[in-house]
Amino acid sequence: MKTILDKAVSRRNLLATGLAATSMLAMPSILRAQDKSLKVGVYGGYFKDSFDKNVFPEFTKATGIAVESVAEPTGEAWLVQLEQAAKAGQAPADLSMMSQVAMLKGQATELWTPIDTAKLKNASGLIDRFVNKYPDGRVAGVGAVAWYITLVTNTDVFKEAPTSWNALWDPANADKLGLLALVSNSFLLEVTAKTHFGGTNALDTEEGLLKAFEKLAEVKPNVRLWYRDEAQFEQALKSGEIPMGQYYHDVTGLAAADGFPVRSTFPKEGGIQDSGCWALSRASKKAEEAHIFIDYMCQPAIQALMSRKVGTAPTIKRELLDLTDKEFAAVASDIEPITPRYDLYQTKSDWLNQKWTELIVG
Repeated sequence: MKTILDKAVSRRNLLATGLAATSMLAMPSILRAQDKSLKVGVYGGYFKDSFDKNVFPEFTKATGIAVESVAEPTGEAWLVQLEQAAKAGQAPADLSMMSQVAMLKGQATELWTPIDTAKLKNASGLIDRFVNKYPDGRVAGVGAVAWYITLVTNTDVFKEAPTSWNALWDPANADKLGLLALVSNSFLLEVTAKTHFGGTNALDTEEGLLKAFEKLAEVKPNVRLWYRDEAQFEQALKSGEIPMGQYYHDVTGLAAADGFPVRSTFPKEGGIQDSGCWALSRASKKAEEAHIFIDYMCQPAIQALMSRKVGTAPTIKRELLDLTDKEFAAVASDIEPITPRYDLYQTKSDWLNQKWTELIVG
């Protein structure tokens, strides 16, 4: 039986089964048309299918630039492939949708060709946190899409929606929680810092991180499942077996729309907002086409189209969008989000993983 997750936008763990290929006609008369093309890497599965159906054809219609979409694996595998290919002067994709940690790691080797925002007439609408910059201020990547992890509950078990992430610590919720299993995808240190220590800048020091770990360890009696398999938690949430936890806002909304007794709540401290950037490989020879593509994707109409058809949260200011309140609420929230501390997962990855195992999931 298909789960809601199978139908939902999976940006996270659907791996590519191979590269999409487009047929090339070897005729001199179409060489100029071939020049106007772009290889674009997006996460595989439903996500890529949604872009292929709803977004890329509209771009080609508007610009005459053909898109060859490439199914990229999530995580760091694609970053490694891009790095190795760039050393050989090859670009498996010109533009790729990259996670924030991958963006930072790619910056370290100058993998990303800087984006010239002067060529992006729609860039002024971008929310600042979605512009990824090199330390010297050059733009390394531009926000492609965003999504939220929120506090989710089974409505048969919890008649009232919780209002704060503090519900994770409530002794009344012993053995009722499903939480993401990794320090680097759960962002629970950031939740702890925002809920109990005034904000994520409390994680600036090792002392602050240890305090957050100690506080987070207090939720352990409430956790039934530390999950890696999203479908496992989704089923347990829908059945009420594990009636509370953290999960993806869009997927939970789809489940609710299909009649399951689940709700997604943006706590007063904010939902966790994660995102992906458009980044241009330094090996690409298609900088001109790439800038046209990024500018196109920053248009309010296209951001709204993606919210409606792909289920992603916009990376531009809400007032520029024609989304109804209901459409906006299906993918996002006006509450200031909890933004992950991606810098820590780049610079302190081993230490964080060790402490996470010792103090939280071990």
